[in-house]
Amino acid sequence: MSLKTIVSIVGARPQFIKSAPVSRVLSAHFRTLLIHTGQHYDYGMSDIFFDEMQIHPPDFNLGVGGGLHGEQTGRMLIELEKVLAEVMPHYVLVYGDTNSTLAGALASAKAGIPLAHVEAGLRSYNRTMPEEINRVLTDHISTLLFCPTDTAVENLTKEGIVNGVYRVGDVMYDALLHNLAIARARSQVLDRLSLKKGEYALATVHRAANTDNAERMRLILDGLSALTMQIVFPVHPRTRKMIQEWGLAANSNVFFIEPQGYFDILMLQENADCILTDSGGMQKEAYLLGVRCITLREETEWVETVASGWNYLAGVDRQAIRTAFETWHPQGERPLPYGDGQAAEQICEILSNELR
Repeated sequence: MSLKTIVSIVGARPQFIKSAPVSRVLSAHFRTLLIHTGQHYDYGMSDIFFDEMQIHPPDFNLGVGGGLHGEQTGRMLIELEKVLAEVMPHYVLVYGDTNSTLAGALASAKAGIPLAHVEAGLRSYNRTMPEEINRVLTDHISTLLFCPTDTAVENLTKEGIVNGVYRVGDVMYDALLHNLAIARARSQVLDRLSLKKGEYALATVHRAANTDNAERMRLILDGLSALTMQIVFPVHPRTRKMIQEWGLAANSNVFFIEPQGYFDILMLQENADCILTDSGGMQKEAYLLGVRCITLREETEWVETVASGWNYLAGVDRQAIRTAFETWHPQGERPLPYGDGQAAEQICEILSNELR
């Protein structure tokens, strides 16, 4: 009997991390194919993750590249329809909340192919964020919805989505558990950057709500510049482009570096005094690593990190950022709402039952 075919569609660096543990498990039971839309395309944002995490190279690379949201999503949809018509998989998997997620979901639904959404049910309830639109639309056309938390399941129930919903845990927790020991053994990033544990903070900014708004980016850089500690800031290519276009700058305590590989980022996170970010994935990794996180947004989809007291929503207010950094230090235990690190195995079992 020939193996059933499952296609995973990815395009951005968080999705490479999320797909790795799932693909490792699925490949033992199914014919697995990987489609890379090319949303992230340079080495530091894409290829390094395939190299480091030993992910099989994409079977299809659409090379879509950047562009406005509608333009980028439209080009992805055109190319994905061609590939799915050629491959005709039994299931399509999409991950997270990027334009690649939405394009993959739409292409799958229009082709009549069952769709599974990994990291379903997350809500920030801020419809001005493109990521929120991508999440909601993808969830409403998915056949299977793999939720990382009980809160995600509750969010779907509120929207009338109850069939095909499974609370499996968080695949990024799977990835963290698998890769943390490897990162500790291999990464030399602290030596390379002359950093010592607890003597620097890590900052990242990539959300369009921040990067595409000159005033918000100015406020973020002002907030980082006001901190009395060295800030290591791996700069997303789009973030760098907008900072340069607007002529923005930061004080000398903010150390701009190129995007880093997953192992180096894990080590920068684990050894930081504080993480300042607008990344959902990094908020969650900070929590799992026991590092305090100041979120440069007014809301988050990872509400458990805030409720437990380990994530502080500062927005882009300069004083709020500085006050939180200088006076706020989480205390107490960190509950583990993200499963047991076996989300990929649960996803595989559910898909096996569906396709049996």
